[in-house]
Amino acid sequence: MTYVVTDNCIKCKYMDCVEVCPVDCFYEGENMLVIHPDECIDCGVCEPECPAEAIKADTEPGLESWLKLNVEYAKVWPNITIKREAPADAKSFDGVPNKLEAHFSANPGSGD
Repeated sequence: MTYVVTDNCIKCKYMDCVEVCPVDCFYEGENMLVIHPDECIDCGVCEPECPAEAIKADTEPGLESWLKLNVEYAKVWPNITIKREAPADAKSFDGVPNKLEAHFSANPGSGD
């Protein structure tokens, strides 16, 4: 088992999860984070820390495409180990449907 970041992170990109991760397995895109599943130790401390409830255990049904996306982008986005401020408009995007199709960016984030 591992944890995956799902669509509600897009354009919210709260970084509370980064601060609590003991193995630094988060990677930063322009407008979301992903978890590298081979680095995740399945401790679960990140899941309750996410204000957007965007982190899920990969054992939940229907997350196969999110696991694939996390794997793909964790290989090319920079590792992030320090919490920074969420985007100023994060709250306005929390819970918005279809964010993958409407707002996802494959561009890397700034990293540390």
